Formats: sequence, structure tokens, C-alpha cells
Amino acid sequence: MRIPPIKSIIAFESVGRTGSITRAADELGISPSAISHQITNLETLIGRPLFTREGRGLVLTPAGQQYFGEISQLLVQLGRATDHASGARAPEVIRIHSSPSFGLLWLLPRIRALQAEQQGFKIRLSCSYEPVSFSGGAYDVDIRHGHGIWPGVDVRTIGGETLTPMASREFIAAHGLRQPSDLLRVPLIFSESPLVQWPQWFSNVGVSQRDLGYELFFDRSYMALEAAQQGLGVCLESTLLAASYLADGRLQPVFDASHAVPVSAHHVVFPAAGAERVVPVVNWILDATRTPSQSV
Repeated sequence: MRIPPIKSIIAFESVGRTGSITRAADELGISPSAISHQITNLETLIGRPLFTREGRGLVLTPAGQQYFGEISQLLVQLGRATDHASGARAPEVIRIHSSPSFGLLWLLPRIRALQAEQQGFKIRLSCSYEPVSFSGGAYDVDIRHGHGIWPGVDVRTIGGETLTPMASREFIAAHGLRQPSDLLRVPLIFSESPLVQWPQWFSNVGVSQRDLGYELFFDRSYMALEAAQQGLGVCLESTLLAASYLADGRLQPVFDASHAVPVSAHHVVFPAAGAERVVPVVNWILDATRTPSQSV
């Protein structure tokens, strides 16, 4: 039986998750050359390349993807086995990580309802745009924004999410917005977050456009929604994230549902190992996203 050094496994997991030797080195507190050395040793032991270089980053090969999925689960099991051997009590905390926009706009208003439903657990919420690992035991559930392709974890996609232009009721009335082409003459708010951007939305509704003059640029959905709520323009954002704005009338869709674009942008992610512990929380989140009334 060939068992690689644990240092090589940890380095491999970090590079596989971050796609970068430099970021893995920063995360583990060692030099990039040490990370490269560990990866080389592991590839030599296995006899196959685990990464290929793509641009400035590293991408897992098919063999690397399979190995990453199995190793990630084993690291979680190793951490739990160590806790059991040391007599440590299993924590009664579900540690959820999410992007700041989802955490602030959707999850935080529902934390009380989630805690009431999941009695016996405390909910700990952390928000950032940094990739997180389950191998260290710091998180149990991660709500990610993207295309839903992450090896080595269980991914449950949140359904029913759409992107649509939104603005305040007063802004829509003041500018007489009745059809998509009307948006070409009003301030548009640009947000980096959505998977579908303004040019794609205009193409989808059959409106040709050249140079779109954006009034404001943001890198966070919650900032774009807040700017639109203050009457600064029209934003193109997720109905999932904007649920509370839409429910209380601070924002409203500029057009009917036929002008909304379906997306699969948010995903509930968790390790397959020990999934039975977090599945009730995962199912609650998925059910709540399908039930608008289960909110604030």
C-alpha cells in the first residue's frame, strides 16, 4: 500500500481548491517552492500528472479531479477521527459560509427561522469571497456563487433564480419605462456579480445596443440593489437576492416575468463525508428559496 506524506496531500488539496501555488503557499504558511516540491513528489509517487497549467493558474487533470474528490473526503474523516480519539465532543454548531451578498440579503433575515427549525444546533455564519475548504473542519456548508462545478463535494443548486432589471417605483414612473429599448436612455447600474450582464440581457430581449453608458459600477450585488433602491438607476440583479426589496416594494421589476433570464447562480455545497449531519440544514435552505413567504 502506497501512502503519500500528509504534507503532500495537504499541499495538493490546497492547490486543487485555489488553483494557485502562490495562494496555497499563503494559506499554508510555507514557500511556493515548498508547495511545488510536495506536488512533484506526489505526482512522482502516483506516476501521473495531477495538474496542467492554464493561463496563470493550475487546473486539475482528470486523474487529479478524481484524486481530489477522494482526498477531500478522507481529510474530513481524518479530522473527525482525531476529534473522536482525543475525546473531543462533536460541536453543536453548523458553520455556514457564503458570499457577502447572499449572506446579507437572503440568509441573515432568515437566520432566526433557521435556528427555530433546526433546534439543537447553533448557526455560525461567515461571509467572504475567498474559496473555502472543508478539509480543515472550519465550515460545514458553503453557499457559493458560480457555475456549480467543484470537484470533491456535494453540490445542490438553488432553483428558481432569475435575473431581471429592477428599479424603484418612482424611477420607473418618472422615466416612463414600458419596453426594453427604453432602458437605453436611462442610467444603468453595472454589477460585476451576475452571471448574465447587461449586453447579454439586451440581446436576449432582442434589443441592439452599442456602447452602454453605465452610471455606476459595483462589485457587490447588495450595493447595486441599494443604489437602485435610492433611485440612482436600473440594476440587473437576482430576484433571489432582491427578495426582501421586492416584497416590501423598495424595488420592483421594470418588466414582466417574460423579460427575466433564468440562471443557476447559487449553490449549496458540502462534503459528502458526514453529510447526514448537515442535510437537514441544506434541505431547509433549498426549501426556503422555493417558498417566498418563509422570510423575514
